[in-house]
Amino acid sequence: MTAIESLLSGLFDYAGLYPPASLSMRSAANNYLEYRQSKHASALGRFIVNLDRLEELRSVAGDSFNQMKLSVIATESADWNSLSGLIRDGAPIETVEIKCGSAEEIERIRGRIPGELTAYFEVGMDAGRSAIKAIAAAGARAKIRMGGVVANAFPAIADIAQILDTLAEIRLPFKATAGLHHPVRSRRPLTYQPESPQGTMHGFVNLCCAAALLYFGGHRRQAEALLAEEDPLAWRVSTDAIGWRDQSWTADQIFEVRNRFVTSIGSCSFEEPIHDMQSLGWL
Repeated sequence: MTAIESLLSGLFDYAGLYPPASLSMRSAANNYLEYRQSKHASALGRFIVNLDRLEELRSVAGDSFNQMKLSVIATESADWNSLSGLIRDGAPIETVEIKCGSAEEIERIRGRIPGELTAYFEVGMDAGRSAIKAIAAAGARAKIRMGGVVANAFPAIADIAQILDTLAEIRLPFKATAGLHHPVRSRRPLTYQPESPQGTMHGFVNLCCAAALLYFGGHRRQAEALLAEEDPLAWRVSTDAIGWRDQSWTADQIFEVRNRFVTSIGSCSFEEPIHDMQSLGWL
């Protein structure tokens, strides 16, 4: 694959049910199934749905339900037996995501999740090494939140660089979610409402390249500068590599980072990031 194909392969887990899109189940499911047939289907990952809405999804999707790849959002008090039953009945669930902060909770909950599922534990940007090590010890992955529908939901660059540095040191794969609709950090409307307030949103290319920099031994200060970059012209995208200023990562390095470190990005829009990449001439 080319460098940009390696970057985008299965990158976007579709979260159309969640803010700011907040689509109906029918609209979100129809979108996902259409995206699976689109020109850029290779960039599409899983459909994200709450555990307690799986039967609603099955009803809406009908015969197409088994064509979907699902990531299920669950709570600490989820009915894990029902999840196991759904898997036995053939529900195409691949991953489960739980917001959980302490090492003790992570250890306890991981033992109840069906073993065939990949588990993601969402931790705050201030998560200590003990929580991150507990996720690694449980054979699970981390999830970090990069924004929301209000300006103060977007974490500080220094905090992002810190947790990325820790994840890279431990070699713990992670996914990121929220506020990553655009490739390059920029000021944007925070919702899709006509009079939406604006805020500075982190870029998913910024994030992936900062992760690559740290994964291959770069320094946190460099990662902070990369995460702060708002000039699209600072990037160089070719068939063989993606570069930022004096840094560069080959297609093989991007492939390794995506397969072993940055596993996916949850986004309530699939079309928006694709259109942005096309507008920049990167796709």
